[in-house]
Order: sequence, then structure tokens, then C-alpha cells
Amino acid sequence: MAKAAKSSGESEPVIIKKYANRRLYNTETSSYITLELLSQMTREGREFVVVDAKTNEDITHNVLTQIIMEEEARGKNMLPVNFLRQLISMYGDSMQSMVPQYLEASMEAFRKNQQQFQNAMQGAFGGGPFAEIAKRNMEMLEAAASAFKGAGPEKLAATGSKDDEIAQLKAQLEALNSKIEKLGK
Repeated sequence: MAKAAKSSGESEPVIIKKYANRRLYNTETSSYITLELLSQMTREGREFVVVDAKTNEDITHNVLTQIIMEEEARGKNMLPVNFLRQLISMYGDSMQSMVPQYLEASMEAFRKNQQQFQNAMQGAFGGGPFAEIAKRNMEMLEAAASAFKGAGPEKLAATGSKDDEIAQLKAQLEALNSKIEKLGK
């Protein structure tokens, strides 16, 4: 399956050593880090491998699972209970070996769709005909809002008769129409 894109110029994953005292050591920066920083590195697409400092065993899977558990515990729930139940029920099932590849392919497809949607939205509002229409609509909305500012019921009632109110409303409507016509040109 496709791996997360590596940052430019990065050829090897960063080695993170986990010590018995549960501290994580980044060998690239020669500093201790937190699970929060590993989470951030993951979101940035940085590749890393977590190894047990004593045995040199790859424990990346366990650490990533721990990050998910902590995120879920903070109330940032992305995994619905029903999904978790179904996932647990797949352990020991004859289809268990297919689940990781299926989940990875599904997540990759989701990421691609998300990226395509973001690109489409940037294209729609970043320039071109939709951007011009959106801009014109916002200008018309602002013109309408400014035309009706200060024309609340209390102000209209204070002007006197209904004929005065109607005349005032007609004048405001004409002013609004002329502003809309100017914006449409």
C-alpha cells in the first residue's frame, strides 16, 4: 500500500528510541520528545520508527495506537463505538489478515478525496468565474445591508403617516436598485 509522503529531502525515517522509563528520544534532534510531538510529526507526514532502546524491537505500532488512545481520551473521538466493536470482532476471524490492507486503502482513498475537494474549493474561490460571482454577491449583500441600516420599525414609525413611510421605503428601494445595477456592470 502507499505510504505517507516523505518530506522533501528526507530519505530515511527518524529513529525514536523509547526507554524503560517511557521517555521518547529523537535521534535526529538528540532530544527527548512527547507523544504530542510524535502526533504532530505524523500530521506533517514525517516518517519515523519507534524502537525499544533496550531490545531494539520496532514498537511503532504500539506507540501509534497509544497516540490514538490519548487523542480519543481527550474527547477528540473519531472512532465511533460501532466501528470499534466491529474492528474488535474481526480479531481471530478468517478475514483478519485482509482488514489492515482494506483500512489502509480506504484511508488513502479518503485522503485523496479530501485533497481533491480542497483543491476544487481553492480553485473555485481563488480565481475564475465562481470567485467573481461570490465577490459580486458579497458586494450586493453589503449594499443591501447598508441601505437598510437605520430603517428599523421604530425609525419608520417616528416619521409620521403611512404615506411618508411608503415614500421613504420607495426611496430606499430605488437607492438599493441603483447600487445593485452599478455592481452588476
